[in-house]
Amino acid sequence: QVQLVESGGGSVQAGGSVKLSCTVSGLNFASYAMAWFRQDPGKEREFVAATSGSGSAKKYADSVMGRFAISRDNAKDTVYLQMNNLQPSDTALYFCAARKYGARLSSEVDIYEYWGQGTQVTVSS
Repeated sequence: QVQLVESGGGSVQAGGSVKLSCTVSGLNFASYAMAWFRQDPGKEREFVAATSGSGSAKKYADSVMGRFAISRDNAKDTVYLQMNNLQPSDTALYFCAARKYGARLSSEVDIYEYWGQGTQVTVSS
């Protein structure tokens, strides 16, 4: 079965950095685009970043551009999200997601077919 497992979340002070990991099993990882989404209790799930199967194409939400970086290691079936200069507004449950890569990257929640359970990131001021 397909499984996505996030790790690396925790509590951090504003301005700090956190690196999330998501390890995937049960699919041909390099054939799948990977993405990160986040959601806090008062908001709908929102797009953060995505990358193509090779890692050569990347897309970021405007709110994180210049602060976050998505990367992947296909030899380890793992996608990462490096988060720098974190702000309280970044506090959320962070999910990784996978979809078979097509012509373009997507920021739409319902396009991604596999999801992890989420890892919590809490940023204090």
